[in-house]
Amino acid sequence: MEEESKKNQKSSRRTFLKKGLIASAGVAMGSGLVSACIDASSAGTGEKVKVMTTEGEIMEVDKGLLKLPRVSRQESHKGIPGKKFVMVIDLGKCKNARKCVEACQKGHHLPKSQEFMKVYLLQDSEKTSPYWFPKPCFHCDNPLCVSVCPVGATYKRTDGIVLIDNQRCIGCKFCMTGCPYSTRVFAWKHYPEFDEDKEPYSPEASSPGKEGTVSKCDFCPDLIRVGKVPYCVSACPMGVIYFGDVDEDTVTNGTETFQFSQLIRDRAGYRYLEMLGTRPCVYYLPPVDRQFPVDRGFGDLNENVKNRYKNTSYSKKFKP
Repeated sequence: MEEESKKNQKSSRRTFLKKGLIASAGVAMGSGLVSACIDASSAGTGEKVKVMTTEGEIMEVDKGLLKLPRVSRQESHKGIPGKKFVMVIDLGKCKNARKCVEACQKGHHLPKSQEFMKVYLLQDSEKTSPYWFPKPCFHCDNPLCVSVCPVGATYKRTDGIVLIDNQRCIGCKFCMTGCPYSTRVFAWKHYPEFDEDKEPYSPEASSPGKEGTVSKCDFCPDLIRVGKVPYCVSACPMGVIYFGDVDEDTVTNGTETFQFSQLIRDRAGYRYLEMLGTRPCVYYLPPVDRQFPVDRGFGDLNENVKNRYKNTSYSKKFKP
């Protein structure tokens, strides 16, 4: 029984992609999955990325030639049919490398002052050990942000993803006050360096919020449509973040693939502030058997980031 369990947990990432995320992308985009995403008129960068064909085969293309699909505003409200996406974060692996934050900012064209993914230093009590806590949007099944939005700018899709339609947002910030997890950011000013995007607007597009509107972590639906995991997942050098499909019962961090239900059961997975009744689609694995001392998380931080942790009880002992 134990041997069979291990075999299920160590199923290859190729099998996962073929049966899970890529299958959804194939349904959404049709038989031209890869070819539709390659722009031959673009300049190559020399950097290779892996994509999957509709037959489930891995192929490498130049990153500069890969053009992420942009669905219409109407299509972005529907979600990918037959999918229910989920994220799992292993707190025992996190050392505050912040590569997830940086990759998210780069992929979403965010200024350094805005973070969709934040990493906190938590300590549950004076006698317990502190740990690093990455926090994205939780894409709740009972999202309070959706219920308080007066114009329907924030909405929940059939695949579990919560998005913001930037063209409907009026900047009232009701969603920010309604979110108990404080995962949303407000664009207080205009960033002209991000004006290069001339394509028709889509809530799935990886672009920052316009001045006077709200934006947040979106689970990178434009990447999911081409069979890739979110930026934070692929960028983490420790394999902290897993992403997958509840219906397929599979999650991957890009290297390891697990059966979602068994991983949560075996590792005592939980949802943050479960008592609120929001039913988040992000699960955490407790910070036990940690691979790195908390101190290491202060090593390569710049002064602005270090200052965030100076008022915590543990940082006072460590003096970051």
